[in-house]
Amino acid sequence: MQKLTNKEEEVMQILWKLQKAFVKEMLEEFPDEKPHYNTLSTIIRILEEKGFVSHKSFGNTHQYFPIVSKEDYSKKYMKNAIENYFNNSYKNMVSMFAKEEKISAEDLREILKMIENKSQD
Repeated sequence: MQKLTNKEEEVMQILWKLQKAFVKEMLEEFPDEKPHYNTLSTIIRILEEKGFVSHKSFGNTHQYFPIVSKEDYSKKYMKNAIENYFNNSYKNMVSMFAKEEKISAEDLREILKMIENKSQD
């Protein structure tokens, strides 16, 4: 599975949200600056070539849908980020978020409860 560019990832986020959509429907989901219709079509075709998206034809138009789940993609690239930036240590990653005040003590307690409950299953 290839790493997506920022624009490709943005399009995939929209497609994961909609589950299936025509280019015009995807354009409506962009918050501020919407890409040109042809630009979005090109990005979607690239995503199709990379194996992330497929389509169903309706005459001359195509309805696109993801064939790689958001969960599968995020697991793969979170694992890579942890390996590359945190010396393969989840502890280092959580520590960085705590130092940057991106995670609270209450959040950490909830995470601990989740871990403890998981080990009891």
